[in-house]
Formats: sequence, C-alpha cells, structure tokens
Amino acid sequence: MTMASKSDSTRDESDDEAADSTEPESALETARRQLYHAATHLDIDQNIVERLKHPKKVHEVTVPIERDDGTVEVFTGYRAQHDSVRGPYKGGLRYHPEVTRDECVGLGMWMTWKCAVMDLPFGGAKGGVAVNPKELSSAEKERLTRRFAQEIRGAIGPTVDIPAPDMGTNPQTMAWLMDAYSMQEGETIPGVVTGKPPVIGGSKGRDEAPGRSVAIIVREAIKHYEKDINEASVAIQGYGSVGSNAARLLDDWGANIVAVSDVNGGVYDTNGLDTHSIPSHHEEPEAVMGHNAPETVTNAELLELDVDVLVPAALGNVLTAENAEDVRADIIVEGANGPTTSAADRIFTERGIPVIPDILANAGGVTVSYFEWLQDINRRTWSLERVHDELEEEMLTAWDVVRDEFTDGEVTWRDAAYIVALSRIAEAHEARGLWP
Repeated sequence: MTMASKSDSTRDESDDEAADSTEPESALETARRQLYHAATHLDIDQNIVERLKHPKKVHEVTVPIERDDGTVEVFTGYRAQHDSVRGPYKGGLRYHPEVTRDECVGLGMWMTWKCAVMDLPFGGAKGGVAVNPKELSSAEKERLTRRFAQEIRGAIGPTVDIPAPDMGTNPQTMAWLMDAYSMQEGETIPGVVTGKPPVIGGSKGRDEAPGRSVAIIVREAIKHYEKDINEASVAIQGYGSVGSNAARLLDDWGANIVAVSDVNGGVYDTNGLDTHSIPSHHEEPEAVMGHNAPETVTNAELLELDVDVLVPAALGNVLTAENAEDVRADIIVEGANGPTTSAADRIFTERGIPVIPDILANAGGVTVSYFEWLQDINRRTWSLERVHDELEEEMLTAWDVVRDEFTDGEVTWRDAAYIVALSRIAEAHEARGLWP
C-alpha cells in the first residue's frame, strides 16, 4: 500500500466515525467529508483532492469601530478564499456572533462546488465579522462595514473576489461596502460586490433568487418522482427570504404549502396555507405564529410532518441522526446551507428518501449574482423578466446534468451534484497545472 492510499484509508475510517457521531459537525468537516466521498466516484488525481482540502488564503483582520456612545469596540473579520481555478472568488459576507475562520473556510468550499455545479466562471469564498448585528445601530453597522471593507480592500475586487449578502447582511450593507471600496479606488466600481440595491447597479430579482431556485428544483423533483404538483404537500422550515419566496412561488404553481415556520415555531394546515398573507421575516420579523391556522407546530415537529416535500430553509444541522428516522417526507430539498448532517444523510439513503442538495437547490443567489456582475461590467441593466428567464434556463440546465449523473451513476443526489462539480474543477486544475 502506498503512503497516499494508506492515508486515504485512515481518513475514510475517521470520517465514518465522525459521521456516526451525534455531535454537530462544522461546515469545514462537512465540506471535506463530501469532497472525499465524491472523489471516490471519480477517476481523479488525489493530488487535486489534496489541494481542494485547503483554502488558498484566509484573511483575518481586526475591525475597530466607534460605538454611538463614544466607546471603541474591536471585532474580528475573515475572508476565506478557497479556489479560483475557474474564475474570481465569489461568496457571501455574514455578520453573526459565531463567525469563525473554519466556518468561513467550509462555506467557501461549498461556494466552490456551487459555482462549479452551476458552471459559473467563479471560485468559492466566504467571509464575515463575528458580531451580533442586532446589537448595532444602523450607523454602527455602516461604520463596521466601511472599516471592514478597508481592512480587506486588497483582497477583493471585481476580477479578484466579489462578496455578496449573507446572514446578517443585506443590499444596504453591500452598498456601503461598494462605496467604501470605490472611494479608495477613485472611481465607482459596482462590480466589486453583488446583491446591491438596483439603483446603484444591483440586479432586479437578486433578493428572491435563492428562494426562486429552490422552488424550481422542488417543482422538477416533484415531476421526476412522478407526482402531481397540484396534489403535492410541502412543509418549509424558515420563512426568511429563501423560505418565503419558495413558498409563495410554489403556492402560485399549485403546490399545497401545508406548513411554514420562523424562529418561534410554525403554522400547519393540511388544506394549505395562504402564503401571500403570511409576512416574511423581512416584511415583519417573527410574524408567522400570528397567522390564523388550525394548528401550530414547533420547528422540530415541522421536520417530521407527513408531506411530499420537506424544505429545510433556515439553519444548518437541523436534520441529524437523532431525528432522521422520524422524518416522513418523501423528498427533501435543501433550502439552507448544510441543513443535513452526514449521519442523517446516511439514514435517508438507507430509508430511500432522496435529498436534493443545497449546492444545487439554493444556487439561484450566486447565479443571479453572476447576472448582476455581467450587468455591472457591461453597464447594461436587464429586465426582471430576463433575469427570471435566464435563471430558469440555468437551473434547468444544471438540474438536467445532475439528474443524468444521478440516474446513470447509481449514486445519491448529493453525490451526483458533487461529482459534476468536482469533475469540472479537477478538469480545470489539470488544464492549468501547478505553478511553478
């Protein structure tokens, strides 16, 4: 046995033990495990797999800001750049107390796979600041964003690394970041970020794009498993941008949205909810429970409802070894990033429950970010109709490629998506080679 194969064997055994653990796994652990698993289905140079285990760069910066009361507080910010073999780094910036280096690395790896499965000319990155944005005033958030932009200015740019909104950030955050970057460059550079307000170069349809792509993939999955969308029941955990937009679009297409939830719990009606009358988190935070419905459910109970399709669209690691046996959905479509642990994934595979992965289902966000980037570079605005049409085409193309891999390869949907992504990345690495 060679040294390489021996280390691979040892790694696989430790991965199996970790996957069987009931402890929550980090984004980095999950991303690496999925990389290893996909690589076993491909005739791929193990040296490329070794390279993809690690980010190219991780920038860690301190971000001091003056609070409204005159005191100075220092926060820590990160920008993890995983792989750029197919194009500039691309990925969100999040403001959350639990942002860490490893989380950014793991999420950056996911962005690499997501861009590749969608065949976008981007690599993967992720970043953020370890801060609770709810504890900051608007003025403090602006100062934080502008200082963070200055600290990472040398690492980003429209042909280098293009941030976007994520948890705790929004179009206004991107506007501040773009302005701070542009002021230092001496010219307006809208292409440095995506997810901006349309008035300063943002794309129409960007906010609702992740939810729209989830709805498209739910619709195609229902069709693939020979169900009628007009008779399909759908439960959605999370009623933020992704969950609410997916719910309303599926509702418009005839699906029966029987349950939705926010952080406080959910509402349930077997006859179907009027999703347009339930305020999203953006429209009215934590308002789901105020909707008049026959029953209420906890977030844990929603995951175990007897439905055709379950869409976890809130947090990561909500489907675990502890509740996977109790899930009664026929199909799971991941709206959030990493809602299913590896242990739960194994259980769903054993039970024959298909799981359509996040790197395909919620890829509408980065896809419309790509459209926005093109619009910024060309200084030409697309209509909302064109954005919707182009997104539909890109999602269906990606779905067809992943579905063909799933059908032909006797693998899970997640494996199929990763095989498509990894084969494209490996081919690019082989073509470019290793320098020097």
